[in-house]
Amino acid sequence: MTTSIWWIRRDMRLEDNGALRSAAASGSVVPLFVVDPAFASASETRRAYMFATLRSLDEATGGAVVLRYGKPHEVIPVFAKLVGADSVHVAADFAPYGRKRDEKVGVALAENQMKLVVADTPYAVRPGTVVKDDATPLKVFTPFYKRWLGFLPEHTAEVDVQFADRRELSEGYPSVDSDIYLRWPIGEDAVWARWDEWSVAQLQGYKENRNIPSVDGTSQLSAPLRFGVVHPRQLLQRLGSSDADEHFRRELAWREFYADVLFHQPATTWVNLQTKMNVLPVDTDAAAKARFAQFCEGNTGFPIVDAGIRQMLQTGWMHNRVRMIVASFLVKDLHVPWQWGAKFFMDHLVDGDIASNNHGWQWTAGTGTDAAPFFRVFNPTSQSEKFDPTGEYVRQWVPEIAGLDNNSVHAPWELGLLAPSAYPPPMVDHANERLEALSRYKSVSGK
Repeated sequence: MTTSIWWIRRDMRLEDNGALRSAAASGSVVPLFVVDPAFASASETRRAYMFATLRSLDEATGGAVVLRYGKPHEVIPVFAKLVGADSVHVAADFAPYGRKRDEKVGVALAENQMKLVVADTPYAVRPGTVVKDDATPLKVFTPFYKRWLGFLPEHTAEVDVQFADRRELSEGYPSVDSDIYLRWPIGEDAVWARWDEWSVAQLQGYKENRNIPSVDGTSQLSAPLRFGVVHPRQLLQRLGSSDADEHFRRELAWREFYADVLFHQPATTWVNLQTKMNVLPVDTDAAAKARFAQFCEGNTGFPIVDAGIRQMLQTGWMHNRVRMIVASFLVKDLHVPWQWGAKFFMDHLVDGDIASNNHGWQWTAGTGTDAAPFFRVFNPTSQSEKFDPTGEYVRQWVPEIAGLDNNSVHAPWELGLLAPSAYPPPMVDHANERLEALSRYKSVSGK
């Protein structure tokens, strides 16, 4: 019987796992997770969630998961020799860093007469699969979605897995300071319990309630999806044909669309997809950096913006509607580069995914595929009134204004001398900054 390695990355589950199935087909399996030095740049909350999830997976395998530290292209060939494995099985990575890393690992294994077997993908449809009739990428979501539906896979068949117990080779878990991950379901059983409970109670109201941050209107499975505790094809197979199910399906497809865009154009991780927007004037001077610092503290004076930032700082997650409001404020009220905000989010989000996060920011900034027009500027006050009408969400995260009535809580500065002294006044005049944003856009559009 041969031994194979299942190199765990964004597939931290036992069910419906193509890489694990591939490894098991060859004989006994050693589950390996490599603690890459590159992880040092990940947010503390994301690292905490990741290692908590790995511990849960380790328990599910009977203690078989091995952790090793170092650069994967150096660690994996040495470890494979150590356990007598001639193949390493993975779910593909499509982000720029992951693609380069895997290329190095494949070369290093081949030099040692071993092979890297790509046997799955973190997405329902492998990025690069959905193209136009002329084989070029699709640049707009709706046409992508229509074609994407025709490629949805069946459930991955399950196989019996015999895990090789090599726990003596594990170099142990690192210390993680944050306990924020405790707010999230850890491991497959907990994630599916969350889905079962939420889908029964909330899925049919998803289309409307997903925009209301004070209610449990979203599945909050973005972190489990990010780390592959649940695979999108598993969720897709649980969806029906109602309007609500269809809307949820489309939201899953947005993740796939952004991954596809990044796959075809990896430079758009940090540069504008729409190059015409490169000439848009942005502020990067000392004053802009000071405004950005105030923004990052959640002290802008706009309750809905501050609520979202504080929610992220305290929990590692921010409601999606609020993410758009916050992003619009940074780009179009403070006029700083969207890249500053994208990095700030990646530094704190448990579900931080480079494709979804950065292309979501480009959408709001008007620089990306399917972008909102730059002249669409969210008014933070009216957005707050519309999507948090009773002020429940802003009261939760901005306690300084919790005692205000339902009207004043969205714009406490309008109370004048009666405004809560502990909460700052607005750092900018939104009406003026909207006009400034539109004026700057004229340099791009010419009108």
